[in-house]
Amino acid sequence: MIPAFEHAETALLVERRKLTRDEAVSVAHVCLDELPALIAIAHRVRLEWCGPDVELESLINAKSGACSEDCAFCSQAAQFDADIDVYAFLDLDEVIATARATLDAGATQFCIVVAVRGPNERLLNRVIDAVHAVRDETGLKVACSLGLLDRRQAERLAAAGVHRYNHNLEAPRARFDQICSTHTWDDRVATARLAIESGMELCSGGIIGMGETLDDRLDLAFELAELGPVEVPLNFLDPRPGTPLADVTPISGREALQVIALFRLILPDAWIRLAGGREVVLDELQAMGMYAGANALIVGNYLTTTGRSADADLEMLETLGMPVAGGDVGEGRYVLAADGAYSLPPDNLPSKIPLRVTGR
Repeated sequence: MIPAFEHAETALLVERRKLTRDEAVSVAHVCLDELPALIAIAHRVRLEWCGPDVELESLINAKSGACSEDCAFCSQAAQFDADIDVYAFLDLDEVIATARATLDAGATQFCIVVAVRGPNERLLNRVIDAVHAVRDETGLKVACSLGLLDRRQAERLAAAGVHRYNHNLEAPRARFDQICSTHTWDDRVATARLAIESGMELCSGGIIGMGETLDDRLDLAFELAELGPVEVPLNFLDPRPGTPLADVTPISGREALQVIALFRLILPDAWIRLAGGREVVLDELQAMGMYAGANALIVGNYLTTTGRSADADLEMLETLGMPVAGGDVGEGRYVLAADGAYSLPPDNLPSKIPLRVTGR
């Protein structure tokens, strides 16, 4: 075995510890021709640290467009000339209908997303009403992604039953000002920490393929590890017309698989969720992405782009022999150790529910 791979495997599977930055660098810079061996290690780490389950989540773009921020990848920024639907917060009936479709698709997580810098009082109240309604009507775990929060807003969301807050770092600290100028990387970190301090689980990841280097990707993974998110969404840039990154060439499927595997090795105890752009970048390699260490998926459509059907993802998981995580897994899956690390209880693997495929 390649020495860097053997060393990483020993650290994670025998010594049961996380990799140092130097160890991760050694693994990352092994030639891509050795990708199958890296994927095999990542899959073993995923099973050992997290178990076999795959968590499914669906999201709703509850308020679209007209955002004041200038994130270069985002077609919802008001200053960019992108062809998207722009609308205020959806009626409650529309949110509930989407949540019910999420439940029918076999997902257990439902995320309410709005395109804003941060919620004002009126918007926050509408979101909280929607959270209560979705939980009452469907029993789904409800997450939110509402931009930057202050402490009082974070505490209100937690009190309303939001169990997970999504706030991606998007890019590593060193490159963030090349991606956004209307708020800072530290602003994002502050909101991520507020979410945890207020009692919510943290969901935080980023977008891969925005012109960053391999070492930049490692920076992002380790910066996320510092925050200790329960969930890490991996998005792959799908360049949108009208945005500053419209002409960027998407990364290759091989690079994407390498990223998934590296994030699994650096964040061995997190839900690594394949999200936006996976259909474009991974294409026929999406199943391989699950073997590369991913153990969660966004099913259905994304914010302004179309995903693939939940049926297709469920059939893929069934073919791979990967069970869908049960509804109670989001809470109680991880045990918080004295050093702040999350780990799976060794004798308490998550429960499983049968795959539910509609329209087969």
